[in-house]
Amino acid sequence: MKKRLKPDLYLNTVHELDTAALKTKGIRAMIVDIDNTLVSWDTKEPDEKINELICRLGSEGFKICILSNNSKKRVEEFNRHLNLPAIHKAVKPSKTAFRKAMNIMDSNPENTAVIGDQLFTDVLGGNRLGLYTVLVPPICKKEFIWTRFMRLIERIVLNKVL
Repeated sequence: MKKRLKPDLYLNTVHELDTAALKTKGIRAMIVDIDNTLVSWDTKEPDEKINELICRLGSEGFKICILSNNSKKRVEEFNRHLNLPAIHKAVKPSKTAFRKAMNIMDSNPENTAVIGDQLFTDVLGGNRLGLYTVLVPPICKKEFIWTRFMRLIERIVLNKVL
């Protein structure tokens, strides 16, 4: 179980992504979470830095798909100007949504990374399929009660796996 909860890479923010290093590892596609990964969970639209990041990743040839456990309304509102392929109510860490995202991007586990802020959804889901997993700390401390509870467990596990 320890292996399934260990991210391949831990960054302070998505803006630290080293695309050259990812390409060297064969990564050509990215599954990306929204809430507390790209923006705080209560931010409705991507900010300028996220817009620039997504544009840069696209111009460097990366395929990107948003994968969120949040509602259709939330995901569509956030994605309105990005126009990325997006999956809502993903039920991460279920393998189904990760497979669907890879299918949309015509990618496979060997060339796909998943980037998210939660160990038990993003990292576990990606590792279950052999994806390259990237964990970032949550952007905002304010979260739903269930998420706050899970963060306590995450901290204990992270101290053991990192």
